[in-house]
Amino acid sequence: MAGNNAVVFTKPGEVEVQDISFPELVLRDGPGVNPLNVGRKCNHGVILKVITTNICGSDQHMVRGRTTAPSGLVLGHEITGEVIEVGNDVEFIKKGDLVSVPFNIACGRCTSCKQQNTHICENVNPERPGSAYGYVDMGGWVGGQSEYVMVPYADFQLLKFPDKDQAMEKILDLTMLSDIFPTGYHGAVSAGVRLGATVYVAGAGPVGLAAAHSAQLLGASVVIVGDLNNDRLAQARSFGCETVNLREHPNLAEQIEQILKVPEVDCAIDCVGFEAHGHGDSKEEAPAIVLNSIMEVTKAGGRLGIPGLYVTGDPGAADNDAKHGTLKVRLGLGWAKAHTFVTGQTPVMKYHRDLMMAILSGKAQIAKAVNATIISLEEAPKGYQQFDSGVSKKFVIDPHNMVKNR
Repeated sequence: MAGNNAVVFTKPGEVEVQDISFPELVLRDGPGVNPLNVGRKCNHGVILKVITTNICGSDQHMVRGRTTAPSGLVLGHEITGEVIEVGNDVEFIKKGDLVSVPFNIACGRCTSCKQQNTHICENVNPERPGSAYGYVDMGGWVGGQSEYVMVPYADFQLLKFPDKDQAMEKILDLTMLSDIFPTGYHGAVSAGVRLGATVYVAGAGPVGLAAAHSAQLLGASVVIVGDLNNDRLAQARSFGCETVNLREHPNLAEQIEQILKVPEVDCAIDCVGFEAHGHGDSKEEAPAIVLNSIMEVTKAGGRLGIPGLYVTGDPGAADNDAKHGTLKVRLGLGWAKAHTFVTGQTPVMKYHRDLMMAILSGKAQIAKAVNATIISLEEAPKGYQQFDSGVSKKFVIDPHNMVKNR
């Protein structure tokens, strides 16, 4: 039996590459596995040889100790791979297929899945609707920052690439289909981005950059990206965005007015989430600052897309309310301006085929937008450290050294 090295969360601030068990078509007990999921048979699943798997900002929340993730949790929910084994209930996916795996696990059978709400599948997580690989409180499905991984409900979930050679040529773009490209796109769609719209994107991390690129694809006239990190803002400018450094210029409305001649935008996207920090000279965490600022600068009747992560439990929060996900949000302002808020995980399957076609046709250049950077599995701990320091890179792990031009 082949070995299976994987990236494992050990304690706050640390991950290690460890040899874990080779995947089977059953969910075994292990760190973070919900007891009600132990022993769950997955004859509807496949085993993948992982081609690429990405480090996500959501992973960083766990690694920083900002969730209740247990030691030993295998990380990774952004997975692209080659099918090497199929369960006896799998009909359409075949050995040798190269596929993208949606980060949210969905059965295809429940009411939510049938309504395209695959982000809140009712059958994969005994705790609550919605699940993901390698993530705290998501049912315990083993993560994919590894050499091999099991994926359930293969016929329903997997996006097969039409041509393997073409896919490998564009793998740095296609690897983004498992999460951040659909997530950024969902943020833009949820915000109502349309032809000619002016858009503010809070956060210039990979999801923010994906949202900004998505807004451009949807026809926005001006996309303004705000952040506290100059390197990440430079990356946003590299593909045509306007930028605002909120460390140097804390008044967001004034900065937007300098760009647009009016102090508001048509719509806004929060790609920061609960670990937001204060603007200007403040070094303090301010978990509601992004939500409040985007309400301030979005016109009356506008929409707010909120793909940024907010959690129900944050043991590292600065105050007791925030430890339980309770934030000081100016809901009255949003009510007075008749804003529409769209939150929650992204239903990846609603978008991933269309985004795949945009990549294969050359219309979408998502790898360039997020500065995709290949590393080996052994380099993953260093990648986590660099990403946490604020470098403007989207780290793509190549476990089997299969990606050309590394």
